[in-house]
Amino acid sequence: MKAQCHKVLGFFCLADVHFLFVVCFLNWNKHQNHMKHIATLLFCLGIFSSQAQVYDTLIWADEFNVDGSLDTAKWWHQTILPNNGQSWWNNEIQHYTNRDTNSYCDSGFMYLTARKETFTDQNVTKDYTSARLNSKFAFTYGRVEVRAQMPTGVGTWPAIWMLGQNIYEVGAYWDVQGYATTGWPACGEIDIMEHWGTNQDYIQSAMHTPTSFGNTSNKGGRLIPGVSNNMHIYALEWTPTKMVFSVDSIVHYTYEPATRTQNSWPFDDPQYILMNIAIQGSIDTAFTASPMIVDYIRVYQSSTLSNEELEQGSIEIYPNPTQDVIHIRQPWNSAKVQLFDVTGALIQEKAVEFGNSQLDITTLSNGTYTCRVFNAEKGLYTEQKVVKI
Repeated sequence: MKAQCHKVLGFFCLADVHFLFVVCFLNWNKHQNHMKHIATLLFCLGIFSSQAQVYDTLIWADEFNVDGSLDTAKWWHQTILPNNGQSWWNNEIQHYTNRDTNSYCDSGFMYLTARKETFTDQNVTKDYTSARLNSKFAFTYGRVEVRAQMPTGVGTWPAIWMLGQNIYEVGAYWDVQGYATTGWPACGEIDIMEHWGTNQDYIQSAMHTPTSFGNTSNKGGRLIPGVSNNMHIYALEWTPTKMVFSVDSIVHYTYEPATRTQNSWPFDDPQYILMNIAIQGSIDTAFTASPMIVDYIRVYQSSTLSNEELEQGSIEIYPNPTQDVIHIRQPWNSAKVQLFDVTGALIQEKAVEFGNSQLDITTLSNGTYTCRVFNAEKGLYTEQKVVKI
């Protein structure tokens, strides 16, 4: 690599001090492998990359540091039976209760515990109890982190998930508060984590929308040995264009629909958090009790970026430098890509849709150009200097 350094004519700082470019090489074709390494390094340093989304402000959390009952300023116990007052959905066979025996805090942890016991409520008797928690907090976009350990037992079904604040659901916190305007799945459901005792150690994340719900096709997961023996961090990053799910910072599923409509993306409105353990009919007859143990739950948003800025920050313009094509990845259903020369003259313009598109610059002379991605409806744009070599 050192032998090639004399081939570089120089680095130029352009008038726009936000960008630094490798402007020219004596023979790109001969040394393009080296140049690709340089460009990759510059991207890693953030010189050519678009602004990353940083969720650096904690806006809501529960560390469960007070022993005893849960903090009722943060949590609501959802106990009323739906389904004509007889049972929970999905053929579940438990009662959800507001008793400390099913949800309590001890030594900095929250124990959400499913139990085998005969319990009568709402004139219905069942053989299992558990808890279903609703957060008294709803938000739009951000990062959710939950450090938790799963219960054990065939037939247990723990979940950490979210529903639209606008859902009609008898006994749900936000319905009681008067926010309900729509049903499920139109409200949107985000399953951050689900685990089934019938498939021990398999963790799944999923999305439920009017286009795919119930046995949804929008899902992904992975095996994590020991989820019922060890704590793991289950996380969601929710942006205006996609959902990214991970466990211990390893991504296992991304939901990013090609076209965002109310049917495929009802996720531009507030959602709230739920945690529960359901009991399936397949429950092991030897089951007695098992908790989902939660260390903390935290929600972050950006301290500096508005929703519009989050959208702009998700735009990618690459590679840079480039020889013949500029690739654009952008979040809007309709936008324009414009290319300007160093004098500011518009030399190319193209209408693009959500996702990936490209601009052919094969016939252009080598030099520096400005690529702009523009959304006229929102009055937003992002632009970046691009070097053709």
